[in-house]
Amino acid sequence: MSTQGRRERERAEREQAIIAAARDLALAEGWDAVTTRRLAAEIEYSQPVLYSHFKGKDAIMAAVAIEGFAELANALASARASAVSPRQAVADVAAAYVEFAEQRPALYDAMFTLAVDLPFATQNVPTDLARGFAELAETVRPVAGDDDLETFTETFWSGLHGLVTLMRSGRLRRPGHDRRLSVLVDRFSR
Repeated sequence: MSTQGRRERERAEREQAIIAAARDLALAEGWDAVTTRRLAAEIEYSQPVLYSHFKGKDAIMAAVAIEGFAELANALASARASAVSPRQAVADVAAAYVEFAEQRPALYDAMFTLAVDLPFATQNVPTDLARGFAELAETVRPVAGDDDLETFTETFWSGLHGLVTLMRSGRLRRPGHDRRLSVLVDRFSR
C-alpha cells in the first residue's frame, strides 16, 4: 500500500473514531457533554487533530446525524420491503420510525431536534437524508391518491416526528402511544 493510501485510511479511521466517540458520549451523557476537549480525551488525540477533521462540535453533530440518516433509511427500507400490502407498509414503516427514535434518542436529536448545519428540503440535501425521505414517500405513494406526494409525505413524517417528540418529552401519555400511532397509520393508509 502506498504511503498516500495509508494516510488516507488513517485519516478516515480517525474521523470515524471522532464520530463514534461523539455518538457514544451523547448517548451516555447527552449532547451537552460532547465537547472537543472531551472528545480529544476520549480518542486520545489533541484538539487540533479534531479540528483538522471537523470545524467544531456542530460539524461533528452533523456527521453523526448523517450516519443516523443512513441507519434510518435502511430501517425504513427494510420495514417497507417486508410488508405484504400498502397499509401494512405504512404501519411497519411508522413502527420502524418510532422504534428508531426510541432506541437512539441522542442520535434522533442530532438528526431532527438540535441545530445542525445540514440542508433540509433543498437540492443540496445529503444523500442519506434524501434516502430516508424517499423511503417515506414510497411507503405512502400507493395511498396518497390525488394528494401531492411530497406534501403528503411531509405531513406523514411530521405526524411521526410529533408523536415521537411529544411522547419523549412527557407531553403525551405513554400508555396511549400505540393507539395514537394506529390512528396516524389509519389516516395515512386509507
